[in-house]
Amino acid sequence: MGTDLSEWVAHPLGEQPEVEEWSTVADTFAGRVHIEWDTTAPVTPLGQLPFFIEYLKQGGLFDGWVADCPLSFTSPNAPRKRDVLGTLLLSVLAGHRRYAHVTALRCDAVNPPLLGMSKVVSEDALRRALAKIDETAGMQWLQTHLDYCVRPLLDEAWVLDVDATIKPLYGHQEGAVVGYNPRKPGRPSHCYHTYMLSDLRLVLRVEVHPGDQHNPKHAAAGLWSLLAQLGRERWPRLLRGDAEWGNEGVMARAEREGVPYLFRLRAAANVKRTLERAMAERDWSDAGQGWQGKEKTTADGVEPATAGGLRRSRTRNSHPGPALPGPCRLRERV
Repeated sequence: MGTDLSEWVAHPLGEQPEVEEWSTVADTFAGRVHIEWDTTAPVTPLGQLPFFIEYLKQGGLFDGWVADCPLSFTSPNAPRKRDVLGTLLLSVLAGHRRYAHVTALRCDAVNPPLLGMSKVVSEDALRRALAKIDETAGMQWLQTHLDYCVRPLLDEAWVLDVDATIKPLYGHQEGAVVGYNPRKPGRPSHCYHTYMLSDLRLVLRVEVHPGDQHNPKHAAAGLWSLLAQLGRERWPRLLRGDAEWGNEGVMARAEREGVPYLFRLRAAANVKRTLERAMAERDWSDAGQGWQGKEKTTADGVEPATAGGLRRSRTRNSHPGPALPGPCRLRERV
């Protein structure tokens, strides 16, 4: 039986009681705990965890996440699902990057009980348990609960950033392919195509592709799938990406869907010629804050040229005269 996510109450109303200078109380899965500060002790990475656990409890987020997990055991000696997922959560919050790091949590006798856990499972038990989760069901489980937390934020105007990150890999891993890798040329890698809520730098979705699939054409389907899942009433006011996203397929689809976009300028031959001609013209308009702007096409109105916008400003040490070109934004087809 799944958790009811029809009502968006991921961020419950109410305020934390006023915090005293040296102590406070947090309501956790182990009950109310009294917390005191020691100003002479060093800061620990999980020192604020009781307050985060209180947030998870009050919002029902951790209980629902555990209940909906598509993981089941048949052995009577198997660990509890809550212990497995609690160990995973604590490991992620502690900044661990490998299963072997989970061992460091087994000496923690404070935080696991606050999550309602009976024990911290071993790295092998955690690895075997996660391997039992079906990939499709697991992705749907995680994405559903992520959307449950972030959708209330999308009722406001927001900007969607799309980006790709190359992660070098060592050893034998699925999808490890040699491709574009500026930091470690020749090293197998994964490519993370990421969609973020720009103002909060909050990740809405990440797609992992082999290292040779860094081009946005491999991620375009995921982008429109994400927007379709959000619903048009929650679509971003602007789609923003680097020059690789400024290709004909993405821009044409964005125009059909009615999504404004802003992509970094490709310095192709037609664009360079357009800039040179535009800088010699005098019909620039004041855009405010020391900037000037104008509209221009890449090939004097002949297809496949497309109108775009140019922007320029004078440099700090420039002498009087025509303004020098600054950052530009131009849609172009080569």
